[in-house]
Amino acid sequence: MKPTRSLSFKSYLLCLLLLALLHGQLTAQTLSEGTPESVGMSTERLQRIEKVVQDYVDQQRVAGAVALVIRNGKIVYYKGIGNDDTDTKSPLKRDAIFRIASQTKAITSTAVMILYEEGKFLLDDPVSKYIPAFKKPQVLDSFNESDSTYTTKPARREITIRDLLTHTSGISYAGIGTKEANAIYAKNKIPSGIGTPNYKLSDAINKLATMPLIHQPGEKFSYGLNTDVLGYLVEVLSGKSLDEFFRQRIFEPLGMKDTYFYLPSDKAARLTTLYTQNREGATIKSTAQNSFTPDFPRQAGTFYSGGAGLSSTAYDYAIFLQAMLNGGQYGGKRILSPVTVRMMTTNQIGDINVGARKFGLGFAVATEKEAARLPISVGTFEWGGIFGTTYWADPKEGIVALIMTQKYPNSYGDLSDKFKVLVYQAITTMNK
Repeated sequence: MKPTRSLSFKSYLLCLLLLALLHGQLTAQTLSEGTPESVGMSTERLQRIEKVVQDYVDQQRVAGAVALVIRNGKIVYYKGIGNDDTDTKSPLKRDAIFRIASQTKAITSTAVMILYEEGKFLLDDPVSKYIPAFKKPQVLDSFNESDSTYTTKPARREITIRDLLTHTSGISYAGIGTKEANAIYAKNKIPSGIGTPNYKLSDAINKLATMPLIHQPGEKFSYGLNTDVLGYLVEVLSGKSLDEFFRQRIFEPLGMKDTYFYLPSDKAARLTTLYTQNREGATIKSTAQNSFTPDFPRQAGTFYSGGAGLSSTAYDYAIFLQAMLNGGQYGGKRILSPVTVRMMTTNQIGDINVGARKFGLGFAVATEKEAARLPISVGTFEWGGIFGTTYWADPKEGIVALIMTQKYPNSYGDLSDKFKVLVYQAITTMNK
């Protein structure tokens, strides 16, 4: 736009200012429903999602699923498919609340980076600077399977906050970690973060700090209780419970109204039924397993697991992802700088790999190899939860997508990859 004879230079500057303000308003918009065609997608092709998911339901692979697809800020597909309760055949509603388990990790990582932006710490600070129990970590040297005894050797260096954010610290998982960690953590009653409402985060993390690492810090990627430690770090640095910090600094600013560690009574009925599978692979209702009850989100708890504790809806979590895709803001509220979001969604683990992906600060990040395996773009950031929830955000194509089921264990995890294919085959015009 250039000034002309009919437009004074002052008017020209005013026009530029108005355009800038308009752009700011557009980028701060909240999600709204729109036609797929308005954002370069096909309504007809998106209907394939329902057909494929319904096939899984009919074959008793899953009870039901909620699928949500957003492009360029417009909700173009949002449906509940199948059943919430297979006995009563009650339909799964699209606003159902799901146990999102490890999808909690990205939110905890965001809380950590909010404090990072406030100058509370540096990423390469040792964790022991803030949680002294992590001073002088030990690495597992030998392990006796018969009685879970072990010997250790000193770690070559201390664990850093960056190590925790990238799962390279050497901390493993309780129940789903290495066989050595599973045994050692069980013997010492280290919680996994699911179904342990009566624990206290400070007690659990300070005890975890005395457990041996399964490898030297920074040596490789090992999925573990790192983000639970980060949750406690948030409490230490902020002086607030993790629950309170999430509410004040993330959920309320973004307008996330259905995300909780423990559900309020007026929302408890919307919690989805949890399923498992029998020996033949058919989906059946889950009962108490792995020392937790499926009802744990309805309990009144005091343990706030930053790695696995939240329950949420597809829409609420999409708001969080859209905020990240927007560079840290949503609805006119900014929780992070776009520079910080760039750091979080950039490879932070160098030559280490997570399958065909890399890992940032709380998210897996798609590489060229992963973008060749599936139709997502390089730089897409993603993760999921153990109960069958999957999400990703694709900055290039402006896609936010989630598919949520509730089943563990589940031998039909290929649905999440099929969902990616189904979303991208519906694109008719690629973003420039």
